[in-house]
Amino acid sequence: MQRGAVGSATYRIIVRGELDSRFACLFDGMQMKGDEGTTVLCGTVIDQAQLHGYIARCEELGLELLSVEQVSRAE
Repeated sequence: MQRGAVGSATYRIIVRGELDSRFACLFDGMQMKGDEGTTVLCGTVIDQAQLHGYIARCEELGLELLSVEQVSRAE
């Protein structure tokens, strides 16, 4: 794999259901914000494996995944 081909990026993940701060440790420093029945997770994801891990955690918690969006890419 070429260096720089896959790098960190900022993602916004939105799930149905409100998580409180005690779940923050499951998402490695992602910012969490509850918003009218949803939780918005936003922060830097170092690679696709980490992103898939976050998605799997949402599933393990029984949360419905509403959206995953790359907000910006690290240069």
